[in-house]
Amino acid sequence: MTCIIVDDEPLAREEMQSLIQEVSPLQIMGKFSNAVTALEFLKTTSIDLVFLDIEMPLVTGLEFAEQLPKQSLIIFTTAYSKYALKSYELDAIDYLLKPVDKKRLEKAIHKAMAYHQLLSAETVKGTVEGNAGEFLLIKADRRYYRIHNKEIRFVEGLKDYVVIHTINQKLITAMNLKTIHQKLPAAGFLRVSKSYVVNAAYIDSFDNHTIYIGETEIPLGEVYRSAFFDSYTGGFLSME
Repeated sequence: MTCIIVDDEPLAREEMQSLIQEVSPLQIMGKFSNAVTALEFLKTTSIDLVFLDIEMPLVTGLEFAEQLPKQSLIIFTTAYSKYALKSYELDAIDYLLKPVDKKRLEKAIHKAMAYHQLLSAETVKGTVEGNAGEFLLIKADRRYYRIHNKEIRFVEGLKDYVVIHTINQKLITAMNLKTIHQKLPAAGFLRVSKSYVVNAAYIDSFDNHTIYIGETEIPLGEVYRSAFFDSYTGGFLSME
């Protein structure tokens, strides 16, 4: 996989380059101090992954992300946690707080590499052919697969697809999140952000901004927060 680093702080760019080279086989194609020069570079060069700072002059990282080609994945890097929810609304793969922890970076890169493979042209994209009460029927590679609802931990929107995370595997389908949510039981599957639907049975814990399913941290969007608390706690709990 190829990547670039976009950050207005020279030291941050150098530190990120060093960490990436230490924990991964990613090929770093360039480092840029602002989004404008990075966008010029991307006009002629296809990049798989962008490490992107948010607070930058001229064009912010959030504005830049909206202009990126669909095939480019994003990992945001910033010192400000307040941008976390917004970053996931832009289909970011992950969000790293500065100073970047090496193990946390390695985890984010592994996730990006897995999703890059899922989204590659060689990967067969499934289609949801229908739902029948307790399972979804997914067609992939000229076969039909029954995915039981109870095995689905959460569903993640990614680019023009959704990734169905089951107990044992990840399945990618050419469908938007709203459509697949309508095919799942309303009582058990909760929309918690622009990019996620979760199976309530697998929620380990939560706070005012994040839902935890195993080792996965799922952002809880402001628009969906009240409905989630009402549904999941039966109205017993309300967080401010």
